[in-house]
Amino acid sequence: MKLAIILSTNNAEKNWNAFRLGNLALKSGDNVSVFLIGEGVEYLQFTSDKFDIQKQVDAFLEAGKGEILVCETCMVLRHKEASKTCPVSGMKELYNLIKESDKVVTF
Repeated sequence: MKLAIILSTNNAEKNWNAFRLGNLALKSGDNVSVFLIGEGVEYLQFTSDKFDIQKQVDAFLEAGKGEILVCETCMVLRHKEASKTCPVSGMKELYNLIKESDKVVTF
């Protein structure tokens, strides 16, 4: 299955849970893409001991079958730069992700 997870919040618990779901899907053999939009591009700012988002993201990327995409416009609005955990993307990629996925989940 191809799973798309769309994060549009900077809420630490929601983002932590979204990546936990993504990691479970990867371990089950699924392909997973996470698209960050709006406040979601700030997802790593709120990692903590209680909600260790960074740890979940590292596991997600190390699995090798997951990808993270980030809305470029949302990054620019927040004065953020692209990185391994925030690669720049756009609406066309979001559209294609939704179109090609078997399931889409939003957080």
